[in-house]
Amino acid sequence: MKRLLPLAAAMALLTACTSVNVHPVANDLQLKEVCIVNNTAVIVPGFVTVLQNRFRHHGIETRMVEATDKDQCSYYLEYSARQSWDVTPYLSWAELKLYSGGGLLADAEYKLIGKGGLSLTKWQSAETKMTPVIDSLLGKK
Repeated sequence: MKRLLPLAAAMALLTACTSVNVHPVANDLQLKEVCIVNNTAVIVPGFVTVLQNRFRHHGIETRMVEATDKDQCSYYLEYSARQSWDVTPYLSWAELKLYSGGGLLADAEYKLIGKGGLSLTKWQSAETKMTPVIDSLLGKK
């Protein structure tokens, strides 16, 4: 029994716990264009490109705007993301909030619990991590 305890602890460290919490857009909402509000604090490489490409994949055009210009858009997305470091930087947390006229329509959060522990999946690309999150946010499978 004493031998199983260290093995169980090692297995717990190797497993990455990922938390994804999504409140998707309503099924009847037909998005054609979404403004993405520039967040200069986000330094995760390629994060905005992942957003743009995934929205485009679902037939939704995007354009970048500054926070002062978001009111000119019917729909706008605010995002935030953080990276952690373990030998190399990796995406450890991201949040997406979709608005219309100041009202929140949908939101999503991606989070690596314990920053991914010793799991090798924590180094997956932002695209790999965020594709299912964005799809869920948009109510797509």
